[in-house]
Amino acid sequence: MTDVLDFSYESRPVRVVFRPGAAVSATPDEVARLGLRRVLVVCGARGADTARAVADALGPACVGVHDRARMHVPAEVAGTAVRAARAAGADGCVAVGGGSSIGLGKAIALRGGLPLIAVPSTYSGSEMTPVWGLTEHGTKRTGRDPRVQPRSVVYDPELTLSLPVPLSVTSGVNALAHAVEALYAPDTSPLVRLMAEDGIRAMARALPEVAAEPASLGARGRALYGAWLCGSCLGATTMGLHHKLCHVLGGTFGLPHAETHTVVLPYVLAHNAPAAPDAVAAVARALDAVDAPTALRDLSGRLGAPRSLAELGLAEADLSKAAALTAGQSYANPRPVTADGVLGLLRAAHEGTPPAAVTR
Repeated sequence: MTDVLDFSYESRPVRVVFRPGAAVSATPDEVARLGLRRVLVVCGARGADTARAVADALGPACVGVHDRARMHVPAEVAGTAVRAARAAGADGCVAVGGGSSIGLGKAIALRGGLPLIAVPSTYSGSEMTPVWGLTEHGTKRTGRDPRVQPRSVVYDPELTLSLPVPLSVTSGVNALAHAVEALYAPDTSPLVRLMAEDGIRAMARALPEVAAEPASLGARGRALYGAWLCGSCLGATTMGLHHKLCHVLGGTFGLPHAETHTVVLPYVLAHNAPAAPDAVAAVARALDAVDAPTALRDLSGRLGAPRSLAELGLAEADLSKAAALTAGQSYANPRPVTADGVLGLLRAAHEGTPPAAVTR
């Protein structure tokens, strides 16, 4: 019988603190709660000022600020950070910033075994997952390891006030992708489906508010709440075609992370729609729409996000290689992944044609 429940769900041991001002007021308490005495703060160059404010709040518990995080976490960047943590005698790590900073913190946790605290300043949702990623020799590898799951996550909506609207939009749609794929993952569950649908709904409602009033702490907080839910979905389920394709486009072709997720998501959802009707219906409900892929594309496009892979700099000549690399990997997806199928959705995403063309 199709109505008989059959699933497994594993909760992650993560503590969440969510309030304005928490980056400075709560992070020291989280460090102390974990019994850490010498933490290294990691960040990217753009978020260095915020990271140093957190470092100042930590006082003598901070042994330095490492501001060399880079997109897609190049292996050499990760190696430098691990050596810096060891040289400082760090017993923990505090990652302040977006997905690149948190990704670098995860690399330190993975290779150095140090507990990680995440203080996100974007809506990527990476902080709620045990997923790590490293790029080496033009290939991005990902994996899951409980060591990289942050022990504490400090959500401070004030940190996102300075996030430019275009980046806020693409970062938010990046988070939406986590929830969308969780809805058709082979290891989804009733709880994940609840979080995914509410996360999509929260983010889809918050992003237009952020675009209209970037200084609204309420809108920023609602977007961060949506990111929390969407990231939790990714942390509990297996990634499919969307994430694997974006890893190829980012790791091999150097495309920007959040923008790539934003462009690709409607096309992958349209591609998978015939094999995942319940998931597509859930996305449509959350977006209050009839056609979920089109609604996703319209949401981001209406807010100024890029609409095509061509806009992001991907050459048409690279489409076949990207399709072959994606299809050559093994992963779960509701619809069988073939080079021809991936090439078709890539062509549509490259041109920016309506997602419905992929379904046809």
